[in-house]
Amino acid sequence: MKKTAAKKTPDPSSPIYYAEVVFNIPADRSFTYASAQPLCPGCRVIAPFHGRTLAGFVTDVSAAAPSVNFEIKSVKRVLDAQPLFDAAYLDFARWVASMYFASLGETLSAMIPGARRESGVSGIAVDQEDVAETPLNLSDQQNEAVESILSGRGGMSYLFGITGSGKTEVFLRAAAGTLAEGRSVIYLVPEIALTGQVAGAIRSRFGKGAAILHSRLTPSQRLAEWRRIMRGEAQLVVGARSAVFAPLANLGLIILDEEHEGSYKSGASPRYHARQVAMRRCSLCGARLVMGSATPSVEAFHLMRTGGLKEVRLSRRLAGGGLPRVEIINLAGQDGAFSLRLKEAVLAEWKAGRQSILFLNRRGFSHFFHCNSCGYEMKCKNCSVGLTYHKKRGRMVCHYCGYTTKPADTCPECGSLDVGFFGFGTEKIEEEARRVFPELRVARLDTDAVKAKGNLEQTLADFREGRIDLLLGTQMVAKGLNFRGVNLVGIVLADTGLHLPDFRALERTFALIVQVSGRAGRFSEGGRVIVQTYSPDNAAIRSAAAAAANTENQADAGNSVNAAMEDFYRNELEVRKALMFPPFSRLFRLVFRGKSLAGVSSSASYYARAVNEKLKGLPACVLGPCECPLAVISGNHRYQLLVRTTAFGGVHAALKQVLQDMKTPQGVYLEIDVDPVSLL
Repeated sequence: MKKTAAKKTPDPSSPIYYAEVVFNIPADRSFTYASAQPLCPGCRVIAPFHGRTLAGFVTDVSAAAPSVNFEIKSVKRVLDAQPLFDAAYLDFARWVASMYFASLGETLSAMIPGARRESGVSGIAVDQEDVAETPLNLSDQQNEAVESILSGRGGMSYLFGITGSGKTEVFLRAAAGTLAEGRSVIYLVPEIALTGQVAGAIRSRFGKGAAILHSRLTPSQRLAEWRRIMRGEAQLVVGARSAVFAPLANLGLIILDEEHEGSYKSGASPRYHARQVAMRRCSLCGARLVMGSATPSVEAFHLMRTGGLKEVRLSRRLAGGGLPRVEIINLAGQDGAFSLRLKEAVLAEWKAGRQSILFLNRRGFSHFFHCNSCGYEMKCKNCSVGLTYHKKRGRMVCHYCGYTTKPADTCPECGSLDVGFFGFGTEKIEEEARRVFPELRVARLDTDAVKAKGNLEQTLADFREGRIDLLLGTQMVAKGLNFRGVNLVGIVLADTGLHLPDFRALERTFALIVQVSGRAGRFSEGGRVIVQTYSPDNAAIRSAAAAAANTENQADAGNSVNAAMEDFYRNELEVRKALMFPPFSRLFRLVFRGKSLAGVSSSASYYARAVNEKLKGLPACVLGPCECPLAVISGNHRYQLLVRTTAFGGVHAALKQVLQDMKTPQGVYLEIDVDPVSLL
């Protein structure tokens, strides 16, 4: 029988429970409800809220009626007989909420699956070429790395290894060693494709003692895995960013693979970074934290050099392949997306019975629509960015808000017929590849191509089995994937992120080139990488090409970092220090958005004055307010303030006080990002 909550008079003989409930809303407070059903802290309820019905989390329960001057409404339904979190987990959630300026309800909603019922988890077809299903014999370097990681019950290590050096096997052995101690493990990877790849090997090695948490599971499947973890049926959890919140008891190790990846940072409230959350969890639990990458973030590299992280090096490829030969090609004056050199190389690999990968970090057919008569560029009506032409759909598409429109035959501004589509994305590269290489079997791997369930796994399986000769794609093909037949990697355009107005632009370009280059020749000598660019003399591109090739004698490399990589990080750190950017400071980013430009601009200025006043006496600098580089998204004007400081705790507390004292006007929304990874 359906209850009508507040309108029904409770049976006086039945006990009434009074619950404090938080919702996934930006209100940092709890709300009191009554329930005739038994309920406990940590369970979820359905309750009426301002004319809506919302799911919320119970944070406290009392049998005593609170003294309030309003009618206490009743919950409509209790969803859980057993709690989804305990008191210690709730305390941890409160830390996350406070750290990232979010409400407790928003935070718990990000941490805990939101399904209303459980269902089983189906098997996942994955590429497992890079991860052995049974333990491999370790090299001397790998043995030393495992021993170093497991040498203490806590502490932070960084596994700094070239591509193909066997980092995953070291991680798995460290996980096995931790499980043997009776402690649990979280294994984080940045991409869904890598989640599946690692998950397959983990399930083969650790059986039902492993659980998977990632976005390709349905909410109900995620909830089923969450329950398994809470019951102690799984001691090892593998997943993407949010798996860092897995409710494991007796946590002994968190592994953060590909630490440099920006996808570890959440783009919605709470805007947490999995690396920072992992550090906090390990500190609270006395657990080990091991991070790893062939291209550490500048912050991590600095910590290794200053003693904040214990560096563990892997400097040799294990599968017999040497580091590739890297060639930079100037695209100036070239026709089409493929230089003659790249065309010849792809055909030569195909004739030799080998495969090739082409990488471009831009999806769609062309980058923009341009009028040669008046200079008009077709932009999104909701965002201050150009539209991308998707030929298969026959639409111009905004990659920020999803707005679409028909492509134009004439210039909407001046009526000229001298118009065209310029630049190129993966869709255009696929079309050109099929035209230039009609004999080759070509496939594309990007978010547009893998929207249908199973497409990602099938494409990887086909490539692994040799049914595809040329695989092209975006970041999905850039890291972690390992195929025996691949000898050539072509970076179609290395410049896509190079000139963005973000102090991390060079770092990201460097990491992408090194990571993509690492797919070439992992099982044989003679691997090749061709880097196409309009900026052949750019320091980041040249350093990345030299670092990926690493012409030093690998047998004598020991634990050293190759000179090109060392030079890049040293130069980047010098620039960051001169500008007082991370890792030599911490950043807070305040973004104001709304439909009214005047309202957004005045709010940003108002807050800037208040923040400057509050920060007097603290070592902090307020930059702005000014328009964001992406000034309009989804019809919302955007302004930002940046606060740069060497006194994180004091500034954090001061900003929290400003937010408590001030309110943004109606129609203006404020987002606060702690340690932002993007300033766009």
